[in-house]
Formats: sequence, C-alpha cells, structure tokens
Amino acid sequence: MSAPRTHREVERKFRVHALFELPALTIGNSTTTTTGEPFEMEAVYHDTRELTLFRWGITLRRREGGPDAGWHMKLPVAGADGTSRDEMQLPLDAGPTGSVPGSLVEVVSPLLHELPLAPVVTLQTVRAPTVIRDDEGVALVEIVDDVVTVRHSGRVVSVFREVEVEALAGDHPLTDEVMASVSALLLARGAEPNSVSKAASALGPQTAQPPDVPEFPVPGPDGLAVDAIRAVLSRHVRHLLMADIGVRRDLPDSVHQMRVAARRLRSTLTTFAPLLDPVDVEDIREELRWMASELGAIRDTEVMESRLDEHAGRLADRDDTDRCRTAIDALLDARLVSARASALAALRSDRHQDLVDDLMRLAVDPPVTDEAYASCAVALPPLVSRTWRRLAKAVNELDLDGPSVPWHEARIKAKRARYAAEAVEEIFGKRMRRLSQALAEITEVLGDHQDAYVAQTLLREFAGLPDIDGATGLSLGLLHAYETEVEIEDRLRFGTAWSHAVKCAREAGVA
Repeated sequence: MSAPRTHREVERKFRVHALFELPALTIGNSTTTTTGEPFEMEAVYHDTRELTLFRWGITLRRREGGPDAGWHMKLPVAGADGTSRDEMQLPLDAGPTGSVPGSLVEVVSPLLHELPLAPVVTLQTVRAPTVIRDDEGVALVEIVDDVVTVRHSGRVVSVFREVEVEALAGDHPLTDEVMASVSALLLARGAEPNSVSKAASALGPQTAQPPDVPEFPVPGPDGLAVDAIRAVLSRHVRHLLMADIGVRRDLPDSVHQMRVAARRLRSTLTTFAPLLDPVDVEDIREELRWMASELGAIRDTEVMESRLDEHAGRLADRDDTDRCRTAIDALLDARLVSARASALAALRSDRHQDLVDDLMRLAVDPPVTDEAYASCAVALPPLVSRTWRRLAKAVNELDLDGPSVPWHEARIKAKRARYAAEAVEEIFGKRMRRLSQALAEITEVLGDHQDAYVAQTLLREFAGLPDIDGATGLSLGLLHAYETEVEIEDRLRFGTAWSHAVKCAREAGVA
C-alpha cells in the first residue's frame, strides 16, 4: 500500500438557509467562472465512541462519489487559524468502511489510548461546484454549494446547507483576493461564517468538548500553584503529542519539537519536584529521558551534518571543502537512516504508548503535595531561584581555557533555569519574561559551544577511519581546527550574555 498523499487545504465555510441564492461570482475583469454539474457523495466518518479525534480537531472519513473519492484525514496546522488544515488521502481500496487503513491509524495512534475506530455518522451530500479561473485558465478558487443529509443508524436525522470557498492555487497572486471577494459577497447575502466541519455539526456539542488534554488557563500570582503546574504540564504534553504526530508524518522539525517537549516536561517535573509526589513522577521522568534519547540520534545527526557542511564551505581551499562534505555526508547519512528506523520503532512500541497515556493523565490530574495549594506568589519564585543558584554555581566553576565538559554541564543547568522561568513568566510578568529571554540566549551560546565540541569529536573519529585517504584526513583536520576556534569564540560570547542574565535575574528577584 502506498503512503498517504498530503495537501494543505485552505477553505472558508458558510452556513446558509435552504432558499439562499448564490450571488454572481465573477470577480473583476481578470477572472472567469465555470459552473459544474451537481453530483452526489456519501461520506462515512470514523472515530472512537468518545469522539476522541473530533475533540482534537481531527476528522477521518471514507467518501464515495465525486472527483476525490477515498479515505481523507484532516489535521490542524500548527500556528494556523481554522481555515487551514492538512488533508491526508488514500484511495477507496485502502480499506472498506469500518476498517481504517493502518497508515492513517498510525499517525493519530498517540491520541487514541488504543480505542477502536468505527463509523459514527454518515453524510450524504449533493454538491454544486463553481470554479473561478484567471485569464490564463488557472483554477484559483472553488465554491461548492452543498446540501447535506445526515444519517445515523439508517435514519435521516437532519438536513442542512453549507457553502465552502476553497483555494486551489495557494501561491497564485490573485487567490487571496478572490477568496476575500467571494467571502464578502456571501456575507453580504446573509451567509454566516462557520468553522465547524459538517460531521461535527451533525454529531452535535460533544465534538466541541475539550480533548483528553485541555488547555488550562494560567493563574495569576494570587492563584494556586497547583493550577500553574496543571497549565504548564498540559501545554507541554499537547506540544509533545502534536510533535509526535508530526514525526509520524515526517514533517520538518517535528523530531526537534518532540524532543524539546520531552525535555521541557522533564525539566518541569524537576523544577516543581518539591510540590509533586516523587513516587508518581519519577518513572515518568525516566521514560521521558528514554524518549528524548531515542529521538536524539536523529536530531543530533541532522544538526551536525548541516553544521559541518556549512563550516566546510568556509575553508580556504575548494578541494578541502569538497573532500570534507563528501566524507561527512556519506558517514552521517548512513547514521541518519539507522537513527530514524530506531526512533520510529520506539514510537510504535507499547512502552511509548504507555508513556503517552501516563502523560495525559499527569497533565489533567498532577500528583501534587499539600504545598501546591499555596499561592503562586508564595510557592513558585523559590523554585526558580533554586534553578538559578545551581546555574550560577556551575558558571562560577567554568574556566575559559579549561575542558569542555563543565561547559556542557552548565548548559544543562541553564536549560533548566530557562524552562523554569518560562513556566512562570505569564504569572509574574515582564521581569520574569526578560529573565527567560536572557537565559534563552545563554542556552543558545552554550548549545553552539557544545556543537563545536561534538563536531571536533566526530571529525577526529572520521579522520581515523580506515577508508579515509590521506588528503581527506588532512581536510578533516583543517575543519577540526576551525571548530576549535569556534568553540573558543563561543566561550567569549558567553561572558557578555552571562552578565546580562545576571542583571535580569536580580531584577526578577531570583538571584
């Protein structure tokens, strides 16, 4: 079975009454309008009995009839408004109704708690399409006028009408203008904007209930610390779950985002440890460490290959550049294939699903101690101060000419201090936000420093391999010398960044 095809869907929905008349859709002098013959479609939507996918904003259907018959799964786009979604598609023969293709189940499996997917509602639609094209015949926007009949348990339970306006050529300079003009015409006729999918409308208010990990509001300084813990944990668990889905879809940067979410969760559990039951969270911390380690091989290899290729381009001799890049790409590409296979195997394991289920429960009902029922103003600043003190102690022990390992240890403590400040910046305002920003700069500098150290280690390893010829070994040595210089420069940059961080920590009252 081939992998699902994916495309970015950008559309606007409007609910209209039964006798609504579409306005004339000719937009300006540079477009033409083509109206197609109406056709019928039947879509069977699948979900768990609890409507798990709908509550996460995901729809999964098998649709017969029309030009794009097949299995469709629509997912939210990170950072986008409700008009954009990613649609994954498979042909009808990927599976009969009631048997969701495994490649689609795999993508959303972290959300499902191993609950079965089954048909939940059937929609029969009579669709009348209209396409607006530019003066060269390029299809820009499609407007579809749908009359939808909802069937449940073999009975007609409702009928409604909806108009959708979808971009067909998202990168065309006229598309946004045409989308806006058509939407304005519909609104002027009394159409009502609607962001809810047809199936969600049919299934009712349960689809609008929060997902298994809701977004909890962040309390103010006088609010309870337990509410702050719940808000922070839920934010990072949601981030991890969406990144997990992204990794399964092989989306750019998804491995990095998932690893960051795992690290932030571990750091949050460490920061708030005095307010949490250690028995209930220690196993989760260790499992998060395992997850981050499994993902780390992919991310670290990607970062290092990109870094070394770029820095090889700064060597004076073009032959040295070419020899370095050829050796580095061959060696790291092979490692990347192995790392991806290992990480995907880990994500498909029972161990990973058990961790995800534990994290969902943790985010909703964190195992707090009595001290967590104090106010944020009383309970949280000392926790941030504790992370700062540990960082300051590590920095005081750094030697500009000393070994690299203590610098890496300082980086780990800087990340913990940064995540602690970020966790409470919405509660305590701009001074804490400035501290978290200063600590972000610290971690970036120390991260660059660590990358320079790792790069040197790898280059020494590569140069010593038996199949590396003398000329390539010499070129790798030149690149090693360059990385050594970069590491020293990073230590000098750190001094300036640290002075600023100390000032911010004092202003925030944690130093």
